[in-house]
Amino acid sequence: MSDYSLAFNEDQIQLKDWVHDFAKNVVRPAAEEWDEREEFPWPIVEEAAKIGLYGFDFMAQAMMGDPTGLTMPIAIEELFWGDAGIGLSIMGSGLAAAGIAGNGTPEQLVEWVPQCYGTADDVKLGAFCVSEPDAGSDVSSLRTRAVYDEAKDEWTLNGTKAWITNGGIANIHVVVAAVDPELKGRGQASFIIPPNTPGLSMGQKYKKHGIRASHTSEVVLEDVKVPGNCLLGGKDKLDEKLAKAREALTKPKVESSGKQPAMATFEATRPAVGAQAIGVARAAYEYALEYAGERTAFGKPIIMNQSIAFMLADMITEIDAARLLVHRAAWLSRNGKYVNAEGSQSKLKAGRVAVWVTERAIQILGGYGYTREYPVERMHRDAKIFDIFEGTEQIQQLVIARAISGRRIE
Repeated sequence: MSDYSLAFNEDQIQLKDWVHDFAKNVVRPAAEEWDEREEFPWPIVEEAAKIGLYGFDFMAQAMMGDPTGLTMPIAIEELFWGDAGIGLSIMGSGLAAAGIAGNGTPEQLVEWVPQCYGTADDVKLGAFCVSEPDAGSDVSSLRTRAVYDEAKDEWTLNGTKAWITNGGIANIHVVVAAVDPELKGRGQASFIIPPNTPGLSMGQKYKKHGIRASHTSEVVLEDVKVPGNCLLGGKDKLDEKLAKAREALTKPKVESSGKQPAMATFEATRPAVGAQAIGVARAAYEYALEYAGERTAFGKPIIMNQSIAFMLADMITEIDAARLLVHRAAWLSRNGKYVNAEGSQSKLKAGRVAVWVTERAIQILGGYGYTREYPVERMHRDAKIFDIFEGTEQIQQLVIARAISGRRIE
């Protein structure tokens, strides 16, 4: 465990500059094009793979080789400063990797996480499949079923997943399914769906308000069969968890062991999502600050008016406050120190800040800010997702309220 500090080390400073240069020189010039096309930006992701920004080695070092927990948020903020849609296309496979790392055995991690990324010459994608048409925030109500055939040591999965980043185009799909629906969230497990597995297909592709360069679609599973070793964590661990959960139903005082697979992943990744939101907010703030210094009205730069200057002062203050929460949560998460749902606190605050700051940026630019000729319009559309995915604003409030009260608030 590292000592608590939010100071960047020399490697992190160099990383920040390296990712910023890529975001400035490669991502930003392509942002408008891929937002308009609403297509996965393969050329940009391939460029990221060539320099080592997209790949297993980078993710392993940033996610598991950093005792401070800050390396990933630092890189993510700079990347999303470039563009949120392209940033999510580059980082989207990380959620599948986190799902494997959080629920799988060491052997499964070594086997499957590299396949979520491929190589610089042959880029692959990963997808983490949890949400469903009727189960978004209510993860305990998943209808996708996984049924085990002991004679064949084989699982059969059926169901439809919704709002899946890289869904259907990914090479590796990590699917959370119910194995014992009566146990709700405690009766779920995560499965690897290997490449080209029959029965898995892409459903509708969503046309989104923002992050339009990121591919989002349904994933349909029709009698998808996977061998027993594709159950993350293994059968023995699952059986033990299910037995304790069933005992807890008859003896309420007995603690149910094991977290929901989806929630375990989201808890670990919420500071990273907060860092994404901060990147967008910072980009909008910096653009508005520069614009306010150059735009003149009534014979002087508009930043000379308190109404504009004070907006910008509030914007940078909110961004810095959110970043501190994210970095604190990232350190706590890496070192197993969450007490009051600090990961949810960081995502809640950062999401709100991103929406508010990008809206203020449009206000500062006035009519120009409302047009697609200026990037703050796209940033504002992109920002809203951070109040919604990986746990809505209200779900974050619920998680925090339960943590601070110690009660099952509904």
